[in-house]
Amino acid sequence: MTHPKSRPRPMGRIAFASLIGTTVEFYDFFIFGTAAALVFGATFFPALGPAGGTLASLATFGVAFVARPFGSAFFGHFGDRLGRKVTLISTLMLMGGSTVAIGLLPTAATIGAAAPILLVLLRILQGIALGGEWAGAVLLAGEHAPSEKRGFYTMFPQLGPGIGLALALGTFLATGLTMSNEAFVSWGWRIPFLASVVMVAIGLFVRLKIAETPNFEKLKSANHVAKAPVWEVIRNKPVQLLAGAGSLAMAFAMFHTGATWLIGYGPTALGLSRSTVLSLGVLGALAFAAMVLVGGALSDRRGRRFVIMSAALVSIPWSLVLLPIVGTGAPLAFAVAVIVTLGISGYAYGPVGAQLPELFPTRYRYTGAGIAYSLSGVVGGALPPLIAEALIPRFGTQAVGYYLVCYGLITVGSLLVLRLETKAIDFDALETTEPEGAAQA
Repeated sequence: MTHPKSRPRPMGRIAFASLIGTTVEFYDFFIFGTAAALVFGATFFPALGPAGGTLASLATFGVAFVARPFGSAFFGHFGDRLGRKVTLISTLMLMGGSTVAIGLLPTAATIGAAAPILLVLLRILQGIALGGEWAGAVLLAGEHAPSEKRGFYTMFPQLGPGIGLALALGTFLATGLTMSNEAFVSWGWRIPFLASVVMVAIGLFVRLKIAETPNFEKLKSANHVAKAPVWEVIRNKPVQLLAGAGSLAMAFAMFHTGATWLIGYGPTALGLSRSTVLSLGVLGALAFAAMVLVGGALSDRRGRRFVIMSAALVSIPWSLVLLPIVGTGAPLAFAVAVIVTLGISGYAYGPVGAQLPELFPTRYRYTGAGIAYSLSGVVGGALPPLIAEALIPRFGTQAVGYYLVCYGLITVGSLLVLRLETKAIDFDALETTEPEGAAQA
């Protein structure tokens, strides 16, 4: 009988399927962040005033990060039991439906307190969807890819945040430039949310044509599918779960500082125009994507650990000079701040699509990689915009830099705990089952 892994693997189509899915999901996720920084304070939290409304809208943005580990556990369960493909189709549909619903949601001026409540609920659904999406997308690429090129092929779904962010900011920029500020705040902000339906349809069309991964097919044919993947991860790989999450903390913190907090800080604190900030944000997103390419490809030669560690070490001095550069208020300085911050993040993020799955066996790889990724998102994604906004009034802007240094140190420490380089791991050679009670450091 021919083994599933012997069939030809159309890696170009598989890479594109993983890329288009994460691009759609992150576009949907990031248009909320952009709208939270620019519009939602006035439209959904008007009673709190400008500062309070911005803080409340950023908190709403952060709610999705708290929901993501639950999405990773929920969809990871089915991804490890039913397969990667069917689970990825479900996450894409959930994200698309939630995003379109936000675009149709009445504001506080129309339905009062129900508006922010519904906004939070829809944002939670977005977080659950993205929590299930990422691991499935990187496994779709990584479990089809040859071992020696796993970093390269898993780099394609890692491009999703950069391209999705560029599309999100570009859509808001185009919308804002073609209408008055009053129209944009009144109804124009809805267009990027409603436009998501087209991208979701494309993503579904592509994913429906992709086969299940050979590693899961092998697991299923051997009848070694996990019965309780979440419990097996917690019991057998607690160190990998927590240290894996910590290894990504700096990349998340830098990304959401550059992609969310600075996008709101530029117009409100520095007096830069919305169009200038959004344009520079698009450049930053493209810099992120370019450095994802570099980091992912380089990790196949130098190792995942080397790339992520070097990015973390660079992030520490950069964090200390970031706010002084931004504080000059010059558009060029702001551009440098956004581009370098997102570039550092992208370089570290490139290898992660290979690194986190390599910490877990096929049996519960979807669940383990997904939960580690989402836990890092809570610490490194949800907190930096909120804490930066809270630190400045009490301690000044430089406190934000010191805070970001902590994320660099967390990543360095986590990589030291993990110790071993993972790039040589062969998914096909991994055990499909583990001894009862096995736990590896």
